Amino acid sequence: MTLVQLEYIIAVDTHRHFAAAAEACFVTQPTLSMQIQKLEEELVVKIFDRSKQPVLPTEAGVDIIEQARRVVAEKNLLLELIDSKKGIVNGELKIGVIPTLAPYLLPLFIHSFTKKYPHVKLQVNELTTDILIERLKDGRIDAGILVTPLNDPGIKEEPLFYEELMAYVSKSNEAFKKNYVLPKDIDPNKLWLLEEGHCFRSQIMNLCELRKTGSDGNNFQYEAGSLETLRRMVDLYDGITILPELATIDMTVKQQNQLRHFKPPVPVREISLVMHRTFIKRRLVEALKQEVLAVVPERLRKNKKSVVLPV
Repeated sequence: MTLVQLEYIIAVDTHRHFAAAAEACFVTQPTLSMQIQKLEEELVVKIFDRSKQPVLPTEAGVDIIEQARRVVAEKNLLLELIDSKKGIVNGELKIGVIPTLAPYLLPLFIHSFTKKYPHVKLQVNELTTDILIERLKDGRIDAGILVTPLNDPGIKEEPLFYEELMAYVSKSNEAFKKNYVLPKDIDPNKLWLLEEGHCFRSQIMNLCELRKTGSDGNNFQYEAGSLETLRRMVDLYDGITILPELATIDMTVKQQNQLRHFKPPVPVREISLVMHRTFIKRRLVEALKQEVLAVVPERLRKNKKSVVLPV
């Protein structure tokens, strides 16, 4: 049994396809298949059911792969420890960022991080929360930046900052006349929402109690895929939308005049760095955390954990 063989069965379990696993491991498919077959012969047990598509682990294979992940994780942790003793920060860091954060947060820290750590290959994927957590658990990414709390015992959360939610209001909307808004001031039939799959959509529905008031379906006729689309819909077609604070940082003076704060205590969303409970690359993840905290606008760092909306 070798570490390489363990890495190969982990890759097949992750991709559920021998060719994709071989590509991810930078070897030919025959090489990968031969090594896995040798391991199965040594253990006298089938790890994968090759008759199924996608490829699935056998009952015994599930336990073997789970243990293999632990062994490989400990090996990687040992290598990271050695690099740490040498004062070296290098390697590859794969992270996922949710779509309502990525366009606003990534430009703040990507340049400074890559400049400060030139030997680290940073790979970023924009992912919805469900997919991000799935990839975190199966090892396809090392960390994520998203909205918490998740209430998932398998995920470690480290809050970074709290982002105030604000109403972006058309000048012809009744809420525009107010200095502060309350959730009850928002007409659900004039509220623009993100499409299904975004946790931010669920938060806004909870905040505005849309499940109770929006029963006629008129308020769901159009669902946007981005916050910028929501803002444009308000500008062009009247109505109101809710934006997180980072999405308002670079607004023009005219656009800022259309923002309305909620009456205190203001609703906020908790932004956290998340890892799997058995995560490795601790040095790289800590470097990422410090770089993000260094560039987040001061007003966000000062926000209090007041009314944190559930995910």
